[in-house]
Amino acid sequence: MTNCFRIVGLPLANFTPLFSLSESELAQKHARRLIVDAKPGFPCRVSLEDAELSERVILLPFVHQPAASPYQASGPIFVRESANEAILAPGEIPEVVRSRLMSVRAYNDEGMMLDAAVTVGSELEPHIEKFFANSRVSYLHLHNAGAGCYSCRVERV
Repeated sequence: MTNCFRIVGLPLANFTPLFSLSESELAQKHARRLIVDAKPGFPCRVSLEDAELSERVILLPFVHQPAASPYQASGPIFVRESANEAILAPGEIPEVVRSRLMSVRAYNDEGMMLDAAVTVGSELEPHIEKFFANSRVSYLHLHNAGAGCYSCRVERV
């Protein structure tokens, strides 16, 4: 049943306009351009890869749970200026997820959280399968458990 899901990054088009902004224009959007000085440490939410040393990324606030529910949420994310959108096969878990402690959050169609768990990324599949065994679960969000920031979405296939 490991192919019952697909991990999805964010669309690059949402962020492309930011790359040409000046530092002051980014600041008006509460965003910052940074130079990567550690790997891992700057996980891109578009490519679903850790940015390389000396690479430029933009750190910005992002509404990752726009549902009209009490679980509506936003938080900081990194986007690489050289990002390409991740295209993952069903059941594929990228290293940026597999190598971190993850919080898994299960939501229904109305954006209400039905269940949650914390697991090391290398043991993520059984949690995804368990949550998707519940027909009321529509999608999952993964968050980096340490920093608490949004990582990616998991959809049924």
